[in-house]
Amino acid sequence: MRKALQILPMSLLVLAGASCAPPGADQEQDDSFAKYGQEFEGVIAQSYEESEEWWPTPPKPPEGTPNVIIFLLDDTGFGHLGSFGGLIDTPNIDRLAANGLRYNNFHTTALCSPSRAAIMAGRNHHRIGLGSHSLTAMGFPGYNAYPPESGKSVAKHLQKAGFVNYAIGKWDHTPLYEVSESGPFDRWPSGEGFDHYYGFMAADADNYRSLVWRDHYPIEDWMGKPGYHWSEAMADDAIRNITSHVSVSPDRPFMMFWAPVAMHSPHQAPAEYIERYRGQFDMGWDRAREMIHQRQLEMGVIPEGTLLTERTEEIPAWDSLDPEEQRLYARQMEVFAAMLTHVDEQIGRILGTLERTGRLENTLIFVTADNGSSGEGGLTGSFNETYVLNGLQTPFDANMEHYDGWGGPDTYPHFHAGWALAGNTPFQYFKQIVHRGGIQDAMVVHWPAGIQSKGEVRNQYHHIIDIAPTILDVTGTPFLEVLDGEEQMEMDGVSMAYSFDDAEAPTQHPEQYYELFGNRAIYQDGWKAVTIHAGRMPWDLNRVAPFEDDVWELYNLNEDFSEAVDLAEQNPEVLEALKARWEELAWENNVYPLYDDMIQRIAKQQDRLFGDRTEFIYYNPGARRIAEKASAPVKGRSHEIETTLNLTRDEEGVIMAVGGFTGGYTLFIKNNRAYYDYNYYNGLYYTLESPPLGTGEVDIRFNFIEDGGTTEGIPGGTGELYINGEKVDEVSMPEMHISTFSLSETFDVGIDAGTPVSDKYSVTNHFPYTGELDKVVVRLTD
Repeated sequence: MRKALQILPMSLLVLAGASCAPPGADQEQDDSFAKYGQEFEGVIAQSYEESEEWWPTPPKPPEGTPNVIIFLLDDTGFGHLGSFGGLIDTPNIDRLAANGLRYNNFHTTALCSPSRAAIMAGRNHHRIGLGSHSLTAMGFPGYNAYPPESGKSVAKHLQKAGFVNYAIGKWDHTPLYEVSESGPFDRWPSGEGFDHYYGFMAADADNYRSLVWRDHYPIEDWMGKPGYHWSEAMADDAIRNITSHVSVSPDRPFMMFWAPVAMHSPHQAPAEYIERYRGQFDMGWDRAREMIHQRQLEMGVIPEGTLLTERTEEIPAWDSLDPEEQRLYARQMEVFAAMLTHVDEQIGRILGTLERTGRLENTLIFVTADNGSSGEGGLTGSFNETYVLNGLQTPFDANMEHYDGWGGPDTYPHFHAGWALAGNTPFQYFKQIVHRGGIQDAMVVHWPAGIQSKGEVRNQYHHIIDIAPTILDVTGTPFLEVLDGEEQMEMDGVSMAYSFDDAEAPTQHPEQYYELFGNRAIYQDGWKAVTIHAGRMPWDLNRVAPFEDDVWELYNLNEDFSEAVDLAEQNPEVLEALKARWEELAWENNVYPLYDDMIQRIAKQQDRLFGDRTEFIYYNPGARRIAEKASAPVKGRSHEIETTLNLTRDEEGVIMAVGGFTGGYTLFIKNNRAYYDYNYYNGLYYTLESPPLGTGEVDIRFNFIEDGGTTEGIPGGTGELYINGEKVDEVSMPEMHISTFSLSETFDVGIDAGTPVSDKYSVTNHFPYTGELDKVVVRLTD
């Protein structure tokens, strides 16, 4: 090699010599990224002795930077927590309030998906594509459920600064057609800056048989665990994360987003917690409202002289109910209360872990909810929330059949809207409505190392978009104008830190617009204009009307905290000015177009997803844990489901299942017979059964012929079962689901994940098919 170098041309010798010479003064100024592809500030010579080592330093926030935990409850009203006058025991949250601050003027978007996106992004929900629930997305910037890369979450900024981020629980603003092992994962927690995730990617979850994800992998770790409850599993994971973190990285701060299904339906709690509340709500919702209102006044959590609003017109007086109705509805509230006390206990376990690891003092803790208490249970409540999701009210007698088991594993319940009204005391209305009953929530802030004030109430006007800027402010984390190569939109929220030790500081959030499903409002310097679109209550999904017909109300919140006195007639000029300002903000924030047909909005999503596609081929074992909305769109349409099996002797199990015990359909083999079972609201089954199949190759086909059913607006038709081309059974299916079988159960081939669709088998290890199953084909035939 040396001889070869000796005969090289001089020009190449010079180049060769230059490439291995020690770096000179000019070379020291070279861009290390250009030379090495990474930052390097050391010296590289031919020998190790002449070289100088240099190690990249990962980002790490300064010593003393606080940790952050957000406890985000679901569907919890302003008047539910004990520290806000509620009648339910919440000692652990109350302890945080006693040693921290209570904000009594804190607001949300009135719905889960938008609030959860906004809390992360610090931006108004329409600006990040979540103008409504992700299930009702439309192809417009304000509603497409695609938070732009220019609106990344606070977790991303913290991650870049050196935080480790943990998300546990509900993550409901990712479009369900992206919830599978194939993603994409841009809108999952991992894409928003969370290093670890353990939770459910849906609006709710069964607390006894939870379908959850560990990062991008689907799991059901409830199996084989007697006494399992999802809130406890979430607390276990939080404790594991915290103790692991402080053991390995005690010098790095963390952020944790802990979002249980509580208090969203299904209201499910361990029996011993339910028993603790036996008889405690026999007084009914009218008396409960009076009691909560009085406690709020005594605590000073609402201003002196605040009026208790009148009962919402659609809610019956408690005394007008017959004894059986009172007995059922009191039971519904007992279960709700038990669930809240149970989840408060899990929060207490996490606080205990912070305390024993020495992290409680310097952890900034927020406790709030995503919206007011939910009236979606309607005027009877429901043992199965799927009734409401399909625009139906649950028959009272059907509810009474589940009285003894209410809140247990055989129910998926929601309480009567009267109890939601009580939970939102002193306000009127509910979740989805942008009066204060829907948008105003309790907020507790706890940070002993940084807040000197203890047990005080703060009345500055704030919104859920203010949490992200507060976190950046308190932790000293810079807002990155460019993040992963994308220029970032400014945050709409403001930091709340100015109010921590100054009760008299004027609000720095003096104006906020609201819009949800056509319900509209604007707050400005104490005045609020608001309208309920078409007068629609949350349990009435099918009402549409011209937006220009809506009646606007006007309130002076500086003098009327509870929105009890409508001043629209006395101050028409103020109302018109606020409506004009709402119009301006609507155009600025992507609120238009307004569209109020919820059923069509859901249907159009599937039309967009699948277009004119009519055949869907699902292979085993990969076609599992697919969100219902991402599966073949068979509701209200003629279709067929077909598979070919090679039977040897005693194969059995699920061929395909969609939904769970709340509703759905399943094709399965049992005792050498093929079955198709359609579960209509966990009470009525449409069943088809074949004769014995024998052995050898067998073609199984279910055929459904849609004919409009027997009830206007509800699909229905005839089901047929074919074996090797021969019809072997037929059943009338006069009423079927309109929109969804469940908010959490999935589409699966080869197993029935979660709860069993059919009452003819149990989900022991998911009742898997034990033979060879290649694929299932679904064809739309209308």
